[in-house]
Amino acid sequence: MDEAIYERFDTNEGFQAAVERLLAQPGRELRIFDPDGTALRLNDSARVEGFERFLAASRTRRIYLVLHDTEPFTRRFPRTLTLLGRYAHAIQINRTHEEIRNLQDSFLVLDAMHYVRRPVAAFFRGAMGLGDENEGLAMRGRFMEIWAASYPAVSHTTAGL
Repeated sequence: MDEAIYERFDTNEGFQAAVERLLAQPGRELRIFDPDGTALRLNDSARVEGFERFLAASRTRRIYLVLHDTEPFTRRFPRTLTLLGRYAHAIQINRTHEEIRNLQDSFLVLDAMHYVRRPVAAFFRGAMGLGDENEGLAMRGRFMEIWAASYPAVSHTTAGL
């Protein structure tokens, strides 16, 4: 990709389309930060299939997910839990420590090159950047700070039972 693509969205449909475009990009590490995963439609079969296509493309692909609240994940996302069971080596899900649970944004960043970001997770207003190395690298750095302030919280054996 020679020139960066930057597009805004302000609806749920626009956000979902941006996530699908992000998942279609070549890359190795997908990093996701979200309050609880609900807006990401983590139980929709199409979204789970998108994650599975991403992971199945290469043994080296990884998904790192940080949530403020993992309860919706363990209770309402059985399809994603099944995916986690199949790809336990490639998916890690953490929960934020209490001191950073006031963070209000949500974003996905793929290989510090592509991203989808909502400055306030309660709203679907945000932007997607493809091939934007400067912003992508900054977002990856922010994710690493959040990751450092989180702990492993969901494993493939967590079935909400």
